[in-house]
Amino acid sequence: QVQLVESGGGSVQPGGSLRLSCAASGFSIDTYAMQWYRQAPGKERELVALISSAGGSTNYADTVKGRFTISRDNAKNTVYLQMNSLKPEDTAVYYCFVYRRGLNYWGQGTQVTVSS
Repeated sequence: QVQLVESGGGSVQPGGSLRLSCAASGFSIDTYAMQWYRQAPGKERELVALISSAGGSTNYADTVKGRFTISRDNAKNTVYLQMNSLKPEDTAVYYCFVYRRGLNYWGQGTQVTVSS
């Protein structure tokens, strides 16, 4: 059974940092691109960052470029999102995502709140 479990969310002041983790089980992530999405209240879910299966290629939403870094540890079957210089507009539920064998898999999400 494929599962994605996010952790590491919380409340932080503007300018602060958080590191999100996405632990996968039921499959090996090493042959799949992995993605982080987020959804703010009243807004559509949006792609934040993507990393290729080997980790050699990454893409970011313009709103987070230079502040967020996606990475992966295939040995630990885990994907990370390092978030620096956080802004109030980064407040959202963050989700891990993988498209595998014709199906979409989402984690349950982790809340990130940026507020003074």
